Amino acid sequence: MNAPLPGTAERVFALFLGLEQQARKAGSTEQLAYAMVNDGQALFGFRHAALLIAGKVQALTGISVVEANAPFVAFVERAASALLKHGRLGEGHAVDLAQLDEQTRLDMNSLSAPHAFWLPLQNRRGETFGGLWLARDKPFAEAEQALLRQLADTYAHAWLALQPRKPWRMRWPRRKLLAVAAALSLLLLVPVRQSVLAPAEVVPLGGRVVAAPLDGVIAEFLVKPNQSVAAGDLLVRFDATSLKAQADVAERALGVAEAELKANTQRAFADAESSARLDLLAARVEQKRAERDYARQLLARSEVRAERAGIAVFADAERLTGKPVQTGERLMQIADPTQAELRIELPVGDAIALQPGAEVALFLDSDPLNRHEARLERSAYEAQSTAAGQLAYRLDARFVDAPPRIGLRGTAKLFGDRAPLAYYLLRRPLAAARQSLGL
Repeated sequence: MNAPLPGTAERVFALFLGLEQQARKAGSTEQLAYAMVNDGQALFGFRHAALLIAGKVQALTGISVVEANAPFVAFVERAASALLKHGRLGEGHAVDLAQLDEQTRLDMNSLSAPHAFWLPLQNRRGETFGGLWLARDKPFAEAEQALLRQLADTYAHAWLALQPRKPWRMRWPRRKLLAVAAALSLLLLVPVRQSVLAPAEVVPLGGRVVAAPLDGVIAEFLVKPNQSVAAGDLLVRFDATSLKAQADVAERALGVAEAELKANTQRAFADAESSARLDLLAARVEQKRAERDYARQLLARSEVRAERAGIAVFADAERLTGKPVQTGERLMQIADPTQAELRIELPVGDAIALQPGAEVALFLDSDPLNRHEARLERSAYEAQSTAAGQLAYRLDARFVDAPPRIGLRGTAKLFGDRAPLAYYLLRRPLAAARQSLGL
């Protein structure tokens, strides 16, 4: 439709009011954009319309999705740039072809209608944030241009109403903003106590480590994790098949050496050669006896017993049962259940200055509502790799009251010296900036 529909002034007024009503009913900018480029055809008879916001086409007549690289879209955006260059982007007027460059004029002849009207959209301060490009075969009359300018105010008001509003703090007067900024600056200077969070575990205090006494394979664990044991109780039994055979062979070798020594002793009275061999045979007997005693000691070590009373602290018996272990490899720990301390793994990136006796609060994973007080006793100078592959400092803390059960894990909060709130909040960003920028 290239010309406005004929009708009386009442009909035109009714259509104009309908356009304003559709703009006010729009629930989103997408709905409003569709109404702006399509609903006005019945009243103004334009062939096509394009909505531009910040120099980019947002909606086209009869098009649901705008293709950014389409020739017509590029033409309209170039035409708007030409109007901006001539300083006429902020006024509604019929587009003069002299304002366009040669390529844009050629594109207008092939892609658009011969007569175009630019309808700017402005905010409350008179700044142009967008506009409508309307094109048809006949020029726009003065009465139509007046209606379009009035409709532009409605469209601009509806568009701004659907845009996200500025935060409330940006609408404050400048004096109030300065007062708030001053208050925040003073607040950032308030000294606060530094603190840091780190994973922690309740571990035995002064426990006795039970290590593998020999190289071998563990046959079975005779105790369970956290089981109470008495001094002398059997804890672990190694596979003793080869040890028993070794002890039996050593016993038989000792018997042969003793028999040979006894026979040569009896012949020594009549045989000088047998008398000369007595010292060698006696030394061999002592050697075989030492080998037998050592084999018996190894056989005795195949059964590991508790050296003190307490509870057996270890993770899982199935992990080691049936697997070879080496001498000195840790099997478990015998600890007093009433004696425990807190072991903390503080990541290197979270480390703060901590003094001995610093306050520590433990929140267990199994009981996060209760707080357990502790005091820092030792902190490592060198960071070590944790089981999770993270570098961390090891810290030990002593509980103030009765310790929780050994083996429980949680989060420890360590408290350091006081520092300005700004330093407390920006410590990590400042450290990252220094590491990246080298300042």
